[in-house]
Amino acid sequence: MNTHDSSGVNPVFDILISGGTVIDGTGSPRYQADVGIKGDTIAAIGDLPESSGITVIDASNKVVAPGFVDVHNHSDSWLLNTPNFISKTSQGFTTEVIMADGISYAPVDRCTAADWVYYLQSLDGLYPHEYTGWESLQDYMNLIDGKNVQNVMTHIPYANLRSMACGFGRQRVDDFQMKQICADVRKGMEAGAVGLSTGLDYVAQCFSTTDELVEACQAMAEYDGLYVSHIRYKKSLMPAIEELVEIGKRAGVKVHISHMKGQHPGQAEEALEYIDKVARHEVDISFDVYPYQPGSTMLHFLLPYEVFEDGPKKAIEKLKLPEMQQRFKYGLENYLLDISAIQIAWVLTEKNKQYQGKSLSQYVEESGLPKEEALINLLIEEEMAVLLVFNMGDDRLVDLVLKHDLFMMGTDGIYMEGGMIHPRQFGSASRLLGPCVRDHKLFSLEDAVYKLSGCAARRFGMANRGFVKEQHFADLVIFDPETVQDHATYDNPQQFSSGIDYVFTNGIPIVHNNQPLEITSQTLPGRYLRYQPK
Repeated sequence: MNTHDSSGVNPVFDILISGGTVIDGTGSPRYQADVGIKGDTIAAIGDLPESSGITVIDASNKVVAPGFVDVHNHSDSWLLNTPNFISKTSQGFTTEVIMADGISYAPVDRCTAADWVYYLQSLDGLYPHEYTGWESLQDYMNLIDGKNVQNVMTHIPYANLRSMACGFGRQRVDDFQMKQICADVRKGMEAGAVGLSTGLDYVAQCFSTTDELVEACQAMAEYDGLYVSHIRYKKSLMPAIEELVEIGKRAGVKVHISHMKGQHPGQAEEALEYIDKVARHEVDISFDVYPYQPGSTMLHFLLPYEVFEDGPKKAIEKLKLPEMQQRFKYGLENYLLDISAIQIAWVLTEKNKQYQGKSLSQYVEESGLPKEEALINLLIEEEMAVLLVFNMGDDRLVDLVLKHDLFMMGTDGIYMEGGMIHPRQFGSASRLLGPCVRDHKLFSLEDAVYKLSGCAARRFGMANRGFVKEQHFADLVIFDPETVQDHATYDNPQQFSSGIDYVFTNGIPIVHNNQPLEITSQTLPGRYLRYQPK
C-alpha cells in the first residue's frame, strides 16, 4: 500500500483513500469507490481525484471497512494506561465497550475501591498503586476520554452498585438499598452508559434474585438501556437464557447475552432454537461471542461463593478454613473438570511464573498435594490473582453461533503482559474476516464486516459510527481480504494478525502495517462515546 502527499492545489480532503473496495458495514454488496476524510468525518465517497487529498493512500485490491467494535472485553485498565492498545487496534478495533460482566473499577466508594482493584487483578490488570481515587463512572470515563487512540463506551457494572449498597454478602437487598441501586443506575445512564451489565456467576451479583434484577433494569427502561448479561452459566444454559428473557419482559428492556455458546453442538442448537422460536418474539434480544470454543477466566471463579461474602480482600482468610477446602474439593468434583486441559495463563508473582503455560494438573502433581489443597495454596501465594485458559472443545463448535443473524463480535479478550493468555485477545477479528469467511465459508465477507461493525454500532447506540457513510465519523479499517489472518495460538498467543494495513479513529491513522503510529498531540483521537439509542 502506497501513501504520498498530493501536490494538488487547494486539496479538499485531509486524507484520500483511493481505489479501494468499500464494504460499508450494512451487509450490502461491496463496491469500488474512493473515500475522502476531512477532520474526523467521512466527507465524500465516490470517484474522487487524487489532487483533492493532502495525503493519498492507495487502497487498490484492499477493502475499506468501518472500524470494528468489541462489545465485550476486559480492556478496562489497559485503555486507562495504554495509549495504543496494539493487541486490539492491530485487528482493526476502533471502539471498545468496557465494564462487562457486572464487574469493574467504577463506580466505587471508599469502602469498596480496594476490594475491586484486588479482585480484578487477574482479569482487568490494574495494580493497587494505579488507583488514583476516582469513584463515579463519569470520573473513570473522563480519565480515558482523549487519552487513548480507541473510542470507549461503558456499561454500568451491577456488582459494583450492589457492593456499595449492601456489601459483598448474600443478603437480600432491602428497599432502602434498592433505592440506592436504582438511583445509581439512573446516574450511570445520565453519564452516557449503554445499560446495565451483570455477571451472575461472579462476586456479589451471584446472590441477586431475578426480582432484584428486574427492579434494577426498570430504572434504566426510561433511557431505553440495554441489559447485557453473563447469564447464570453455572446453572446451565437454557434456564439461564430463560431468566434473561424473563428479566427483559418484566422490566421492559432490551437484552443481550454475553459470550453465548454451548459446551456441545446439541446445547447450542437447543439455545438458538429457543431464541428463534420463543425469545426473539418476547424480547428484543442479541448476543456476542468470540470465534473460539475454549474460554478463559480467573481461578477463583471455581471457588464456592461464600469465599467472597466478606469481600475479596478477606477471601484468603476464608480459604484457610478446613471446611472451605472441603467445599472446594466437592466443587471441583461436581464441575467434572479435566484439570489437565486447564492452563495457567498468568500469575501475579515471580514465584510461580514458571507455571505459566502449564496445566493445573502439572502444578498439582509437582506440589505433591491433593488438588484442592494445591490450588488453594496457589491462590494464597498469588493473592488470588491467577488467570486460566480452559483449553477444552473444538473451536468449530462455536460456528453455529457465529452464523446466527443476532451475533456480533465480543472478544472477551483478557490481556496480561507476558502471559500465556487466550489467543482471542490478538486474533478474534482477523479470524472472523479470514478463516471464517475464506476457509469455513460460514458467511460472506460483507456479513463478517457487518458483525464486526454496523451490527454492534446500531445495537449499542453509537451515533454516526459503524458504517462507511458520508458525514459519519471516520473510524475505518483498510485490510487485504486475501491475506487477513490470525496467528495467535493457544501455545503462542501473543502473535499479531496479518493483513490489516491501516486503522483510523476519528480521521487519525493509528495503525500502519500492524504497527502503532506515534501521535504527538496531547489529546489522542479516541473519545468517550455516550449511548444514543435510535
